[in-house]
Amino acid sequence: MTATAPPRSAPEAGPSDGKSVGRGRLRPRVPDRLRRVGVPYLMLFPALILELLIHLVPMIVGIVISFKGLTQFFIRDWGSAPWTGLDNYRMAVKFNQPVGEALLHSFWVTVLFTLLSVGFSWLIGTAAAILMQDAFRGRAVLRAIFLVPYALPVYAAVITWAFMFQQDTGLVNHVLHDQLHVTSNKPFWLIGDNSFWALVIVSVWKSWPFAFLCLMAGLQNIPRELYEAAAMDGAGIWQQIRKITLPSLRPVNQVLVLVLFLWTFNDFNTPFVLFGNSAPHSADLISIHIYQSSFITWNFGSGSAMSVLLLLFLLVVTAFYLLFTRKRDVDA
Repeated sequence: MTATAPPRSAPEAGPSDGKSVGRGRLRPRVPDRLRRVGVPYLMLFPALILELLIHLVPMIVGIVISFKGLTQFFIRDWGSAPWTGLDNYRMAVKFNQPVGEALLHSFWVTVLFTLLSVGFSWLIGTAAAILMQDAFRGRAVLRAIFLVPYALPVYAAVITWAFMFQQDTGLVNHVLHDQLHVTSNKPFWLIGDNSFWALVIVSVWKSWPFAFLCLMAGLQNIPRELYEAAAMDGAGIWQQIRKITLPSLRPVNQVLVLVLFLWTFNDFNTPFVLFGNSAPHSADLISIHIYQSSFITWNFGSGSAMSVLLLLFLLVVTAFYLLFTRKRDVDA
């Protein structure tokens, strides 16, 4: 009888040593280091694409339009608008001409508006943050109330202010004229020279809670021992603020002032909701002026050139501000 060999068993699957078997092919494994480094960038890729589509592409299109004579006659096919070169820019910077003179007026109005709004927002936010550091009954409720203007939608808040500034039925004139008798008559707040101050009031009201929130967070990092030691040395409250609080808040203030400046200088929602398509002459901010040049007079080439000039101005100011603050930190 012939002996038969026992059947061979299938070989056991061993470690793949960085390779995996799939459909008869060996596929290399992704190294752990590449996976750790690549996954965060892969997750950021959709946001990067959206950022390019929402910001970068319209910016490039706007720059291209600024070199074209795009008016209402070429809206259907804006690509056929004639190239004008730097004519739109020359028209915007000729300050002895009507277009340049109006743009310069809007620029100075915006500068004054930004200085007042950022200054008062920072001052009120700093005072409120310092007052909220000491524990007292109802502090949490008061903090929540302070943050209400920052949490409200801009349109709802500004529309409410527009009703309050009405001449005959507004709350502001009712309090100032009917109750306190501060004014001899009910002033107009949404037209004339008072419109500028109405705009500043609304801007400060909605901006200072952001400054309060940032500065309150910065104050949490200041050790209480510094204030206790200063008090034992005889330093008063103002000396403590000047020698301890403000120097310690310098990094926070550097970022806060820059962010408030950029937000306020570019603010479009507040004047647009408060005054509509056409702002009064005294409250003609540059954002509203560019909007009128583009969508009211239908001169998109001129409006785009003004937008590019505004962008360049903000870039230059931001660069000088960062260089100045960095130099001061190095010297300190």
